[in-house]
Amino acid sequence: MADFILNWSDAPAGWDWAAQDEDGRWFWYAVAPQLGIGGGVWRAPSRAQQYAGQGQPNTAWHDTLRQRPG
Repeated sequence: MADFILNWSDAPAGWDWAAQDEDGRWFWYAVAPQLGIGGGVWRAPSRAQQYAGQGQPNTAWHDTLRQRPG
């Protein structure tokens, strides 16, 4: 499977954050997410989180937080 490529033009307007969970799933965030206490996931209020795509599992998931460029 090819790895998911984050494309900011696909992000909802005003959603300026993205991050990948350990299982490879990427999400858009309307607010800056926080590292999940249990590990492996980013956390934000459910209404501020939207699935963006599936990538490869990533043990360095905690280094994937991105802010919209510009």
